[in-house]
Amino acid sequence: MAGTLRSRNRRSAKPEAAEAASSNPLAMDSEDSDIEKYSKEVLSAIIVDNLPPTPNNFSLYFDRLLEDKSEQLRKQIVSLLELEESNDAETTILLEQSLKQGFGSIKNVLGTTANLYKNMSLMTKILDKRRKELDENSDSQAIKSVATALENDVAKLNAILKKQSTQIKSLYDETANIVKNVENETIFDNKFGVYNKRYLMTKIEQEIGLVKEFKHKSSLIIIELSRDLKASVGNEKATILMTRTIARLLLKTSRRSDIVAHYGNGVFSMLLKHTDIDSAIKASDRLCYLVSNSNFFLSDREIQLKISIGITDIDPDYSVEEIVVSAMNGMEKAYAKKNIDYAVELRNKVDEPKDEQ
Repeated sequence: MAGTLRSRNRRSAKPEAAEAASSNPLAMDSEDSDIEKYSKEVLSAIIVDNLPPTPNNFSLYFDRLLEDKSEQLRKQIVSLLELEESNDAETTILLEQSLKQGFGSIKNVLGTTANLYKNMSLMTKILDKRRKELDENSDSQAIKSVATALENDVAKLNAILKKQSTQIKSLYDETANIVKNVENETIFDNKFGVYNKRYLMTKIEQEIGLVKEFKHKSSLIIIELSRDLKASVGNEKATILMTRTIARLLLKTSRRSDIVAHYGNGVFSMLLKHTDIDSAIKASDRLCYLVSNSNFFLSDREIQLKISIGITDIDPDYSVEEIVVSAMNGMEKAYAKKNIDYAVELRNKVDEPKDEQ
């Protein structure tokens, strides 16, 4: 019935509105439009997989199924999504960045005030030196009086500045505590431009609950810039720049529903929702290919980037920490074999002994 009502409303729309809609290639001017067909396909896939058609599941499947569609349809839908994009997480990230920038400005004010106080102290010393010179070389009592008065004025100004400097320092310490408390609740990693570890662990825990409830498949991959490559470069600044490049490539290859985060020490993670191990392997393969074709230039030296990846599934029988360790073990397995870029580690298949016959 709701679909019928929508159709009637479109047919009874004013000619001007219809003309405006026809000029928009993204407008849904019929029930058979590409985007409407695709939306029905997404809803059918959710129902077939026995999942509730919630907005979150619809969004996840909307992104996942889009990967197999034509480039034209993908561009059309991406353009539409960009027009209506409203991401609370992105708003939070911008707020965090603004807060940290504001704190940085306050820190600069404190530094400038400290330098001003130092300069005033230096001026006091200079005036004291000049007064002594006047005492030694001049008999003019008037000059001495002016110098003494000036010295007293500077001393008063210096005392006021010292008091204000102490007040600014107190305000700075108070602001620092506020920023520290905010940082304990942040979700963004400023250094690499992705989510942070805290946000990642929260999302993995949420996904464990969803997998347990709805029985779908999700995966986690851990990514690190090749240790051999870092050792061969031997330059900390260059390593950081290469690691930032990896972060940008992760964002470039990820879907909107994927969670890209910095786990720590240059190690990144991607939570792939509604993605089984086979699909996670394909995603890792694409990522390795993308990275290997993204060269990095250090002075006159061209460096081919390389990463190692560990892959595991989101198993509701294990904790967040155990799942992360499983992905880490997969990455270590990839390092150990030398000739592969990624490896799979499934805890339930590794830890459980085989039944004896």
